[in-house]
Amino acid sequence: MSALLELRDVRVAIGGHDAVRGVSFAMGRERLGIVGESGAGKSMLARAIMRLLPPGATMSGDILFDGATLDDTMMPDVRGARIALVLQDPRFSLNPAMSIGSQIAEAVRAHRKISASAARDEALRLIDAVKIRDPATVYRRYPHQLSGGMGQRAMIAMMLAPNPDLLIADEPTSALDAGVANGILALLDAEAARRNMAILLISHDLDLVASFCDRVLVMKDGAIVEECAASRLSEARDPYTRQLLAARLELGETAP
Repeated sequence: MSALLELRDVRVAIGGHDAVRGVSFAMGRERLGIVGESGAGKSMLARAIMRLLPPGATMSGDILFDGATLDDTMMPDVRGARIALVLQDPRFSLNPAMSIGSQIAEAVRAHRKISASAARDEALRLIDAVKIRDPATVYRRYPHQLSGGMGQRAMIAMMLAPNPDLLIADEPTSALDAGVANGILALLDAEAARRNMAILLISHDLDLVASFCDRVLVMKDGAIVEECAASRLSEARDPYTRQLLAARLELGETAP
């Protein structure tokens, strides 16, 4: 498997705290999961890949994409166009002052040299592709008029507009109920297969990652502590991973 994305000893420090500590891994056009408890450094790692770190953060190490080193000069051509980021809450990515369709059409025109009318047609097609009913009506709606699941689908449509090679999904279903979450994952799975697109799924849900991904990386305190096939996650040997597995609540149980 040739590497689409490769990280070599990536470190991120914020205010003297090491948020990411020497992370190295490579992934091809696959579904790779990163799991760990809150504060493990998962989201910071995603932002390091996108070079969207908070003010005052420093980063070292190398990030390669499709064989080339991702640096500040390369990122404008890669961010959004070839690597897309879907966040947990669409409210952080959707402009409340613009209609859903206008935002998706704007994303289309940002990466393709097409007319406004052609961008509108493509936006409608994308809205339909993410299984939103009545695309013409939703096109005119604003983010606050959508449910959480519909907003997440609209955001995915916007991120898919440039046909990226890699989609980073940072807790894309944690704010949704189980039925809606399963629909979002099914959508991502279908789009990945159709587009030959890699997915880097960040989650705290071990069962979700085990069922959706090909491989899993386990993070603790900013570092990768274990890697295994997703289908064999239940056989993980690292003590921290075993603790995460043991902490899951079985259906019908209640937290103490």
